[in-house]
Amino acid sequence: MSIENFLQYIESEKKYSSHTCIAYRADLLQFKDFVESQSISFDPGKIDASLVREWIVDLMVNAMNTASSVNRKLSSLKSFYRFLKQQGVTTQNPFRKITAPQKEKLLPKFLKKEEMENLLDKYEGVFTDDLEGIRNKLIIEMFYTLGIRLSELIDIKDTDIDLNGETILITGKRNKQRLLPFGKKLKIAILEYLKIRNDAITGSITHFFVRKNGQKLYPMFVYRLVNKYISMVSTLSKRSPHVLRHTFATAMLNNGAELNAVKELLGHSSLAATEVYTHTTFEQLQEIYNQAHPRA
Repeated sequence: MSIENFLQYIESEKKYSSHTCIAYRADLLQFKDFVESQSISFDPGKIDASLVREWIVDLMVNAMNTASSVNRKLSSLKSFYRFLKQQGVTTQNPFRKITAPQKEKLLPKFLKKEEMENLLDKYEGVFTDDLEGIRNKLIIEMFYTLGIRLSELIDIKDTDIDLNGETILITGKRNKQRLLPFGKKLKIAILEYLKIRNDAITGSITHFFVRKNGQKLYPMFVYRLVNKYISMVSTLSKRSPHVLRHTFATAMLNNGAELNAVKELLGHSSLAATEVYTHTTFEQLQEIYNQAHPRA
C-alpha cells in the first residue's frame, strides 16, 4: 500500500521520530477513511482538489478541528503526495492548489495600568527587603519598563548597563543588539539591587541577575517568578514574562508612542509584528467614546 511505503520511508530514511510517524499515519488514514466514506475507492492518482476541499470542510464543520489541526493534516498529505510523485506512482497532486485555512490571530494578553501600579507601588509586603525580594521586583520592573524578552533579561551583564547615560545594551535574537533608554526610577532600583547583591555574594559574578548562589538565572526560574507575581494582581490565564512585554508595548502605544519607535524598542525586525498591539489603542478610544458620547 502506498501509505505504508510512505510511512516506512519517513521512518527509515527521513529518520522522523516515532511520535511524528504516528501523527502522519493517523492523518493519512483519516483522509483515506473520508474518501471511502464518499463511496470512492482510495486511489491517490484519481483524487481531485474538490474532494480535498470537502474533506477540509468536514474536518472544520463536522469534526470541529481548529485551523492549526487542519493545516497539520494538510502538511502530512502534501508530504505524502510529494513522495508519490518522486516514486512515479502519480503525476497529480490535488493538494498543490489548496489554500490552507487561516489561523485565528490571538490578540496579546496584557496587564492594565492599575494592576502594574498595584504590584509595583501600592501593595505592601509583595516584595521583601532582602536580595531575592529586591531582585524580583527589579525583574518585574525591567520587563515592564523595557519590554525585553525573557532570554534577553537573563543574558544582561553588568557591563551592558550604563548608569550615567541611563541606557542598557540588549542582545536579542540572532545576536542583534539594541540600546534602550531607562529613567530615574529604574536607575535607583538597579543601584539598590547592585548594592545588596555585591554585599551578599562573594566571588565572581558573570551576569547581572543571579540566584543566591551567584549563578545565572535560568528560564523556568524567571517564568515561575513572574507567574507568581502576576497572579497576585490579575486573573489572566497566561502569566508569563511575555505578557509583561505585551504590557510594555500596549502602554507605549496607548500613551502616544509612534508605532515605528515601539518596533525599535521591542527589537522587532518587521513592523507587522508590532502592529498586533494597535488593537489596544482602539480599546482606549472605545472607553473615551463611552464616557463622552451621550448616546454611547
